[in-house]
Amino acid sequence: MSKKPASQNGIIGRRICAVILSVAICVPLAPSGAIAQEQRRTLFEMLFGRPVGREAPADREYQPRNRRDFPSAPSRNRSVSRPQPARKTPSVVQMRTTKPEPAAKLENARRVLVVGDFLAGGMGEELVNAFASSPAITVDVRANGSSGLVRTDYYDWFATLPEFIKETSPATIVIMMGSNDRQQMQIGDIKEKFGTDVWYKEYERRIDALLAIAERQKVPLLWVGVPAFQSPSLTADLAGFNRLYRSHVEKHGGEFVDVWDGFVDEAGKFVITGYDMNGQQARLREADGIGMTQAGKRKLAFYVEKFVRRHLDSAGPDLVKLDGSNLPSLTSLPALGIDAGQVRTQPISLTDPDLDGGERLLGDQPVRTSVVETPRERLTKRGEMSDAPRGRVDDYRVSTPDETATK
Repeated sequence: MSKKPASQNGIIGRRICAVILSVAICVPLAPSGAIAQEQRRTLFEMLFGRPVGREAPADREYQPRNRRDFPSAPSRNRSVSRPQPARKTPSVVQMRTTKPEPAAKLENARRVLVVGDFLAGGMGEELVNAFASSPAITVDVRANGSSGLVRTDYYDWFATLPEFIKETSPATIVIMMGSNDRQQMQIGDIKEKFGTDVWYKEYERRIDALLAIAERQKVPLLWVGVPAFQSPSLTADLAGFNRLYRSHVEKHGGEFVDVWDGFVDEAGKFVITGYDMNGQQARLREADGIGMTQAGKRKLAFYVEKFVRRHLDSAGPDLVKLDGSNLPSLTSLPALGIDAGQVRTQPISLTDPDLDGGERLLGDQPVRTSVVETPRERLTKRGEMSDAPRGRVDDYRVSTPDETATK
């Protein structure tokens, strides 16, 4: 058998590669409708033809191999519904209760007048909600957010407070201000700088003047202290204000409501989040470290509410004061004895001479009615114990022959 030289085989191989390359270049990149059938043919079929019996039907559509990248379009007559994600059931179901409707106030309801700055306004709003269910107590809030005792040119409490008292005729007056008073004060023709002795002397005089106006009403007077703020210097000055408020309001017969501990931690530092009136953790202060959130306002009102209820306890809707005029009527007692169908029993004696010989209750001087010593006296005086009755388990006496014969 003859062998072809290796050079001839290499030439044939190169020719085959050239034919394959030329055919691949001639294939159009975007097939048209005329050569749609050729797109379904493999490269082997293009070179050597399709085998007999393997002719594909002309109406078969071309389907891409990677069906994930080319999803088939849905039919127009078929509705496509996407699967809905499973709904997660909450682990904790929060029960929401409807807020009770405020009670209708009585015509003679006792009024609480709240005056002061922005802290008094927020506290007063929550104090209104606290007494919403009390028909005998109503709260009137007369507050100005930027007011105080220093800037009388902006808002004069010494002129407006008598008008509010005349308008409302309050049964209790609540004052809360001082947050805006850390500034210079106009004293006559001089603007006095904050913190001097002259400044504090004039400030104390104005505190007494305001309390004197409220004292004329002859009603309980409350002054609510200022809480701590985020600024350390401001907090230190307000703590000094609280000492002045406490001393002056007590001098005028009023009470100081201390709220400082409710808005600081155990170390006495300012806190934004703390315990609310229900003992739950809540945000009490705004981001500026000065304003109060809804929970903070309610906590302020909670402190004041306790004092107000103590002074106006007789005005509560569920409290009834008993005196001689509204006592229940006394009825005659039923008849005793045989006519009443009662069965008399023998009274039980508190003394039992057979056991201990006592004739009186413990602590009283006994009266001797018998000359025979009782078993207790023989035991305590002479150390003699009475014999147990015959036949009892603690009877250790030896029976005589006559007693044995009797048994």
